[in-house]
Amino acid sequence: MRDERAEGRDGRKRRSSSVGRRRKKKYRVKKRFFVFLLILILCLAGMVRCTVHRLTDGDSSPDGGSTGFDGIGADGSEGGSVQRTAIASTEAWKLTLVNKTHRLPEDYTVETAAIAGDTAGHTFDARAVDSLNRMLADAKEAGLDVMVCSAYRTIEYQENLIAAQVAKYVAQGLSQAEAEARTATEIIEPGASEHNLGLAVDLVARSYQTLDAAQASTAENQWLLANCTRYGFILRYPDGKQEITGIIYEPWHFRYVGEAAASEIMEQGLCLEEYLGQN
Repeated sequence: MRDERAEGRDGRKRRSSSVGRRRKKKYRVKKRFFVFLLILILCLAGMVRCTVHRLTDGDSSPDGGSTGFDGIGADGSEGGSVQRTAIASTEAWKLTLVNKTHRLPEDYTVETAAIAGDTAGHTFDARAVDSLNRMLADAKEAGLDVMVCSAYRTIEYQENLIAAQVAKYVAQGLSQAEAEARTATEIIEPGASEHNLGLAVDLVARSYQTLDAAQASTAENQWLLANCTRYGFILRYPDGKQEITGIIYEPWHFRYVGEAAASEIMEQGLCLEEYLGQN
């Protein structure tokens, strides 16, 4: 009887041990499954984030069209030797392209603010006016007298400006068609001007207020060219880029694009169209 009881106990121990091993095995299988499932979920979440980033990184311009930097890698790998590493970290509104083929919508509006120290009533995009104010203040501290010649313009003001320039050339002896063609190279039509955008400013030396190539020889302009990127500005219409921009060389016309993009654009000797791949 003792032997039978002992055998019974041994049998129950073996069965209990076997059941325990099976339970441990099932637990390990379930554990591996849940670990695999967790890894799969994390991978899928990463793919979703990347997809969303690609879709939202290239924001559109105010007219619903591309601002010109969609699909350009943050490493600047596209577009030949042009480096665009700042694009991915630059807010889209700063790089809005406005020209004859990228026009602002008729209902475009922008909040502007007064430019510090300006007595002519000029205003600038409120999101960037502090950068402009700092640049003007630092130029003054350097002993220079930079004057704001023009900044934000309404569509109506742009229309009147063009009409006045055409009339001026007609008075000088040009035909209406010749006057309009010449004016078109100097003043962009309403809706296609950066001045309507609110991120462009014309800066001249108070001692020389003529808008011509000689402006580049002034101490004020040379200081601006050397320092504008520190405040997020570029020379918008550089010499040698007329065929791309469609505008004459304007050493007085500066455009806000943000500090990171400004550094790349100016260091590489580009115009905004080239930087955005729209040339």
